[in-house]
Amino acid sequence: MGDTIFSKIIRREIPADIVHEDDDVVGFRDINGQAPTHILFIPRKPIATLNDLEAADATLIGKLVLAATAYAKAEGFAEKGYRCVINCNEDGGQSVYHLHLHLLAGRQLTWPPG
Repeated sequence: MGDTIFSKIIRREIPADIVHEDDDVVGFRDINGQAPTHILFIPRKPIATLNDLEAADATLIGKLVLAATAYAKAEGFAEKGYRCVINCNEDGGQSVYHLHLHLLAGRQLTWPPG
């Protein structure tokens, strides 16, 4: 996997509005938000896409989801609702090839999303 904008955020080479950080996961506001709350949660470990996950990454993916749900609860919109999305490759809407989970909230989210 090549160097990405997310890798640069992790290394603090470019600024980001970071809202969560631990040993495995970083969460920051999306600069092109699609909802009033749009946070990206990324693993520190560079994984390009969902297709590149291995069995050993199961705990890490769980940590991404747990970080997102903890943020939703802490910010007070968990009960009203939110959406978590992981896009995979071009047709799936992925534009940065560093696995990331989108947390969207703060408005009615319709279905289908595309």
